[in-house]
Formats: sequence, C-alpha cells, structure tokens
Amino acid sequence: MSNDAIIQPIRATRGADDPGPRNLALDLQNPDILIPPNTDNGSLPNLKFPFALAHNRLEDGGWAREVTVREFPASKSMAGVNMRLGPGVVRELHWHKEAEWAYILQGTARLTVVDTDGNVSIQDLVPGDVWLVPTGIPHAIQGMAEGTEFLLVFDDGNFSENETLLVTEFMAHTPPSVLAKNFGIGSEHFANIPKSEKYIFRQPVPQPVDVVLAQLPDHKPPPQDYVLHASKIDPARYSGGTVKTIDCRNFPLTTLSALIIEIEPGAMREIHWHPDADEWQYYIEGEARMTVFDATSKARTFNYRAGDVGFVPRTLGHYIENLGTTPVRVINVFNSRLCTDISLNQWLALTPPDLVRGHLNLDDTAIKALRSTVEAVVR
Repeated sequence: MSNDAIIQPIRATRGADDPGPRNLALDLQNPDILIPPNTDNGSLPNLKFPFALAHNRLEDGGWAREVTVREFPASKSMAGVNMRLGPGVVRELHWHKEAEWAYILQGTARLTVVDTDGNVSIQDLVPGDVWLVPTGIPHAIQGMAEGTEFLLVFDDGNFSENETLLVTEFMAHTPPSVLAKNFGIGSEHFANIPKSEKYIFRQPVPQPVDVVLAQLPDHKPPPQDYVLHASKIDPARYSGGTVKTIDCRNFPLTTLSALIIEIEPGAMREIHWHPDADEWQYYIEGEARMTVFDATSKARTFNYRAGDVGFVPRTLGHYIENLGTTPVRVINVFNSRLCTDISLNQWLALTPPDLVRGHLNLDDTAIKALRSTVEAVVR
C-alpha cells in the first residue's frame, strides 16, 4: 500500500482524498493538521515552525539560523537562534538590545562576559548547561576542542541575530582620530581594524580558563553568576518522565525561565496553562502532539519533532503528548523569571466535588481519579 493510501484527509464521512499535487513528506509529519481531530475548532494561528525552514547563515567555521516573528508571527514575545561553532570558532564580541538565554545542545562552549562594574566571567559549558546575558552586557562565545551547538532564546520576537551590536562594526564606524583619543595612542595603531563585521570566525582553541584568567590579574568575578551548570541538576521524576526547572529560584540572575522535559513513549505533559508567561518550545528529539485551546471554543492540534519550534501564548490551555516509540525531549522557555502553571488536574481536584460534578457530569470514579493524580506533572 502506498503512503498516499495510508494518509488521506478523510475522517469517517468528512473530507475527501487528495489526488495531488501534494507534499507527502510534510503530510506524514503533520497528520493532525491534514486530518484534524474532531475536537479542533475555530481559528488559531500557526503555532509551529521548523528550524529546517529557517535561512541558514554559513560563516567561516560555523553557522546560525533564526526563528523570529518574521518567520513565526505568533511568537511576538520571544525569538530563537540555533548556532554551531567549530573548534576554536568565535561568535565575536557583541551585545544585544534583548536578554539572551542559552542552552548547550552539543559539545563545549566558552562564554566570556564583562559587566558594567568591570567584573569578568569566563566559563566553559557542557550539554545541559545554560547562561543568561542581560540586555546590553557584552560577551563572546567560542567553541572548544570538539566545537559546540547551542540554542539561544531572546525576550523579543523582533530580535534578529543579523542585527546585533558588534565590536568590529562599532570600531570600523568610529573615526581613527576618535579611537586614538579614546585609547591614548596614535591613530596608526588602528590602521588594520576590519572594515566590516567578523560575526563568526576561526581562532585557535583557547587555553584553560585558569590560564586565561591569569592574563587578567585585576579581574573580579561577578556578584551573580551568568551561568548555571544545569547539567549537574537532577530532574524531578514522575510516572511518565522527568522535568528539570530552571528559574530564579536556582538561577537568581535569570529573567527567562525554562523547563527541560523528557516524556516517555505513551506519556504526556499534563493539561495546563501558564498565567503569566508565553511558552517558546524547542523539540530536541521524539515525536509529539500538542492541542492548544483558546476562548470561544477555539482549539488546534499540531505535530512536532526534532528541530521544530512551538509557541503557546500565555493563559492558553495545552498539553504535550509523546506519539512515538522513543522519549520526547523538549525545552520550554518562558518570558518570566519564575516557572508557574495551572494544572487542570489540580484545579479540579481542589474544587469541591459537587461543584465539579455539576459542571462536567463526572461520576465518582472520575472524581476519585482526579484527586489521586494531582501530583503527576508528566503522566
């Protein structure tokens, strides 16, 4: 039987076959868009965009691709960048108008930060570690011996990786006479400044952190760490998977929070919503489904797999269900310092039973089940 016969936009008596032309590969990846569940209703914006469809900027030794509000209009509050740096390759000294949250996916990266008080942070990060660089604070990222790949999330959907403030461009567009006056040396010493950005470029793999810091004898560490070695934090375990929470309770500096979730085959992240934050999702592995619910009976279902970005506006109800045979791993980032949510199970379990029965016509078995599963965040 051909794939065309396997998946057609037909549900019972509704729909009809699609003889083509069609993009069968995309249909197979998005069955709940081609054949929406009966519970889908009304109009919700697209809440999925794959990094695979984002323009990839290839540079000397690395690459970067971004999903911003231009690619993903629903994601007005946050934007994301996926970046790869080879061994020794540098994302040049720069700063942003937005705060930058990062998660190491592969390899080891070195983050160098200098803050407003002249404090210096130089740290190496491994997969699972995160950093937060506040708005306007200059920093650089460098791949170590095996190179690195990481995810960046910014607290503005209009952010663009192509519009950061770069040290090369800053100095290239400052008159040499001004540079000379600023640094107290002759203008001839600035004759070889690059005329345009370097952005991503090759350097030797840097020496160990202690050797580098020894070259800065007057350096002071920052009072609050820009890095959280979250790879060393054990996640909370539930019946259907694990959840690791990263927010201001264990990372005081951060202005963005996150849940690192693993969902076992057949399990789901329970139905819930976030009262005070949007949710920006990055799927690392597995095959997942999510239905998002809004007022006036609007609901829409999406399918996700590795490399996809999802988005849920604040207060909208949703879940994440593992549809595959391997674990789903997903990063959920929130534009708030603290991770909070309202669990549908907990809400109904803590509401007087007669009030719940009156609304939903549930029997005693259902009422009892609600009260017994209140703590299962991943079930």
